[in-house]
Amino acid sequence: MSDTTLSPADLAAKHGLSVSGARPQLTAYIKQLWGRRHFILSFSSAKLTAQYSEAKLGQIWQVATPLLNALVYYFIFGVLMNAKRGIASDAYIPFLVTGVFLFTFTQNSLMAGVRAISGNLGLVRALHFPRASLPVSFALQQLQQLLFSMIVLMIVVVSSGFMPGMTWLLIIPVLAFQFVFNTGLALTFARLGAKTPDLAQLMPFIMRTWMYSSGVMFSLGTVLRGKPHWLKVILQCNPAAVYMDLARYALMDGYGSHTLPPHVWALAVGWAVVVGGLGFVYFWKAEERYGRG
Repeated sequence: MSDTTLSPADLAAKHGLSVSGARPQLTAYIKQLWGRRHFILSFSSAKLTAQYSEAKLGQIWQVATPLLNALVYYFIFGVLMNAKRGIASDAYIPFLVTGVFLFTFTQNSLMAGVRAISGNLGLVRALHFPRASLPVSFALQQLQQLLFSMIVLMIVVVSSGFMPGMTWLLIIPVLAFQFVFNTGLALTFARLGAKTPDLAQLMPFIMRTWMYSSGVMFSLGTVLRGKPHWLKVILQCNPAAVYMDLARYALMDGYGSHTLPPHVWALAVGWAVVVGGLGFVYFWKAEERYGRG
């Protein structure tokens, strides 16, 4: 059969041609993403370095920003509103700083994900690469920033009288699970933000509501005492509260298992697997549409 009698699709198939920018199979996409791992790491490090390049204090702001937030929350909630009830006075500062640092990790990952595609259209349209590289690199950037903040957190915890112990090692899987969860959120909202850029204007209100309902500044168990059981279950099992409580359990003696919701480790793994996995697939489904229109 001559080429002139073939349809365009059959002719392309005969000569091994494929649609430009077509979405690859999921396994092939994962391999492409792994092949760009050096770009992802370099891009996240470069963005982190450039973030405060114009500030006189430079990278110090990586630690100073969440610490100043913690000080503001301590004054408002710890001093003025006495939100530390149910928490030992010597434990409230590390309790609060841990909550602020870990929630900021999730918050910044999500906010960066919203703008991952819409804020980098020049790069998306100029180069061919798996678009998931961008939200993954932004989540990795926030992980790097958190690791800088962890140095300050350790100092705060020790200064409050909590000495290092074997439970401190638990912070490693906690942050690993939270990173996977955050990456899934970043991927999900990267696709949503690519289609609806105005979502970035709405997210601060959503994040503020999430923060106040996750026990960042107060003990959820104390505040929810006497409230309906279903409300307590929902708020204590939300992922932000799960990862914060596990980090507090790891770093603070006396923050025992009685303060944690049932099956807390299963919740930590479940949130990471479900949100991380579904977020990745959800983002991949629209791979060929990013940067178009």
